Amino acid sequence: MLLEFDSDQRFWQSTVREMLARHCPPTLIREVADHGADTGPLWKSLIDQGWTAMTEPGEAVELTIAHEELGRACDPTPFLATTSQFAPLVTQAPAEVAGAAVYEGVTAAREGGDWVLTGSARVLDGDRADQFAVVTGAGVFLVPAGVVSIRRAAVFDPVLHIADVVFDRVRVAPEARSSADVRHARAVALTGMAATMVGACQRVLDLVVEHVRERRQFGVPIGSFQAVGHKAADIHVAIERARALTYFAALTIAEADDRKHLAAVMAKAAAGECQSLVFRNGLQLFGAMGYTWENDVQFALKRAKAGELLLGGTDEHRATIARHHRATGLR
Repeated sequence: MLLEFDSDQRFWQSTVREMLARHCPPTLIREVADHGADTGPLWKSLIDQGWTAMTEPGEAVELTIAHEELGRACDPTPFLATTSQFAPLVTQAPAEVAGAAVYEGVTAAREGGDWVLTGSARVLDGDRADQFAVVTGAGVFLVPAGVVSIRRAAVFDPVLHIADVVFDRVRVAPEARSSADVRHARAVALTGMAATMVGACQRVLDLVVEHVRERRQFGVPIGSFQAVGHKAADIHVAIERARALTYFAALTIAEADDRKHLAAVMAKAAAGECQSLVFRNGLQLFGAMGYTWENDVQFALKRAKAGELLLGGTDEHRATIARHHRATGLR
């Protein structure tokens, strides 16, 4: 299993980065946060260029590259929810459809010839989804957004969309039910979230390095101080560790490796640990400037922190890893 990008993957990475520099610059994120700017043109660009069509397991590494770069850009579109959470749960996801996944909180009961869904959940991009893939004990159901109650929730990341979705005895036809591999889908979702967090953390490091090179105290850049350099180095090491585990998870998905479920959990746990250190050191290296609304570092910090709170936190995933080791006899 090769853990380095080949020439095509490096070209893809540079292509994604260049496209986002043009169409998703920091000024757009600022406009979305300050004035609710329309992100429709960016979403349409991602669709038109075929990014939302990367749904095959064999494309997992390429999709993860896109998720990392979009996380670095603090992507304001429903790309993450659509490609890493919704698409793996449906048989054929139309490339132009925005989707969201409901993993828990909803039950399904048979009534006559139909199924009735009841429950509620807080869902990433639920307010922008055209369709929901709803995981229940009776299978996965594809539900149009028009039949459920949706309300966007207020969260600390002003660019992120989180919504409360209520299924009040929603009736769906039997053909809306599928037997999707939920465990596989969850591995894809965890890997996508980990990559997004890694990208956001990388953005923090980029801004920190720029700041400590330019900020001067006692006549020299503060980056020349040993304590500052050590904190920046710690951020770099944490990011590289989380990035390595994230791409290992993507490779296991691409190659249908039996370790993909554990690898995805490890990636999400490492990304959670990474964001904690990056948040602490990143803010400290910016000083009081890091707490101001005018500083763009806030968007990357909030995106990374939000990722820790979605799809289970670090403690939960570390516990899963520990249970696996005990069950398999590993020491």
